[in-house]
Amino acid sequence: MGAAVEIECVFEAGYDGFWLQRRLVQSGIACRVMDPASLKVDRRARRVKTDRGDAECLLRALQAWRRGDRHACSFVRIPSIQEEDARWPHRELARLVKERVAHANRIKGLLALHGVRTYQPLRRDRREALAVLQTSCGGPLPARCRAEVERELSRLELVLQHIEEVEQTMAESVSMAPSESKGVPARSEPAASDAVTMLEKLTCVGRETAVVLAREVLCRDFRDRRSLAAFAGLTPCPYSSGRVRHEQGISKAGNAIVRARLIQLAWRWVRFQSTSDVTAWFLARTTGNSKRSRRITIVAVARKLLIALWRYATTGLVPAGARIRAAQT
Repeated sequence: MGAAVEIECVFEAGYDGFWLQRRLVQSGIACRVMDPASLKVDRRARRVKTDRGDAECLLRALQAWRRGDRHACSFVRIPSIQEEDARWPHRELARLVKERVAHANRIKGLLALHGVRTYQPLRRDRREALAVLQTSCGGPLPARCRAEVERELSRLELVLQHIEEVEQTMAESVSMAPSESKGVPARSEPAASDAVTMLEKLTCVGRETAVVLAREVLCRDFRDRRSLAAFAGLTPCPYSSGRVRHEQGISKAGNAIVRARLIQLAWRWVRFQSTSDVTAWFLARTTGNSKRSRRITIVAVARKLLIALWRYATTGLVPAGARIRAAQT
């Protein structure tokens, strides 16, 4: 009789998420989810792309990794169901905000065709203002244009309602006490709520930014500050071949949600945290320089902020020179 063999399954991270990995683990089958961007591929302009070829590529990468070649590929960290579910509110909020902007711009564009540029669709009296609105020629809006604007307003109001509901959900999840977090592991929901509370104490760090950083970054374990910056795609990407050497900018091979939030936070930080060492470093390198130089340097500020906020949330070390909000009574 043959000896028992070990079975290990691997598939690429994709649209289906991690349910298959969880199901296989429940059945006692070891399963890994591979980062497709880490695979070494043929660099020809045109290459064969078939399911069979992809499966063979995954198998070769897994065999090399099992032999000890840790650079052959990299695997995705599988979040728990509760941890993954906790990320949906702020991600949904980002999509809803984009939809709100799209509806508001469409309404303004329709009215601009008739010379109306003062109408504000986000005001609470949007319906009353539309009822008395007139074109630049002094007449009422055409019937079909008014009907489309009203339909856009209905969709906009629904989006605004959903935004309010999601923001309320985020506020409740942060204010929830650890004992009220039913069915959630001890190191997930309560720890994230504590991190949000800590980050909000810093001047210019708002609720949404704190939630994104807590749910996307602070719930993970990182080897060092370089791996932390690489997770957000904020690491430099040099090009060096022969005598040709130059910087290609940041890699952007990381979490795009975190990277966008950090760059927005970096601009607020250098404006409102004027006494911090990070702001002093930024001003020393950009004073008198062009706007392009400031945009490049702000990425380095975002990287420094990410590392500083990580240390602050994990060890309690406040970023040097940073201001803390006064305690509310």
